[in-house]
Amino acid sequence: MRLRNQTQASWAQIDVQLKRRHELIPNLVEGARGYAAHERVTFEAVTAARGAAVSGGLGVTDRAVAEDALTATLGRLFALGESYPELKADQHFSTVQTELRSAEDKIAYARQFYNSAVQSYHTALESFPGNIVAGLGGAHERREYFETAAAAQDAVQVRFA
Repeated sequence: MRLRNQTQASWAQIDVQLKRRHELIPNLVEGARGYAAHERVTFEAVTAARGAAVSGGLGVTDRAVAEDALTATLGRLFALGESYPELKADQHFSTVQTELRSAEDKIAYARQFYNSAVQSYHTALESFPGNIVAGLGGAHERREYFETAAAAQDAVQVRFA
């Protein structure tokens, strides 16, 4: 029970961090929109990806896919900051971008903690005497890991021209 509760609590921490991230995104988009209004496709992609990520009822795997898509579109939005020196110099955009990066770090930590809790929970369910106790106590389903897409795990290639 303790381990099951720990997986639920650690998932709640991921949810808190993801909500914080989702709250920051509209501020970032609005800040960038003034400088790069013709980049409408990027703004729409970020908004759509955010909408998919905040929609309710997603399981762990579907939520991870939605968050990965959001991360990819945010990368394109951050690239706009590099393309437009005025935007990069804007204090509001810079502050929100820094807060988002901090949120990303907290999400990574919360994801790591959650996955560790899930691993401990699965080990207890599959080991003696936990497997006996779990069987007597009713259905204890396995939890899904919160995993990133394979593309996000690939090493970044840097080439100098």
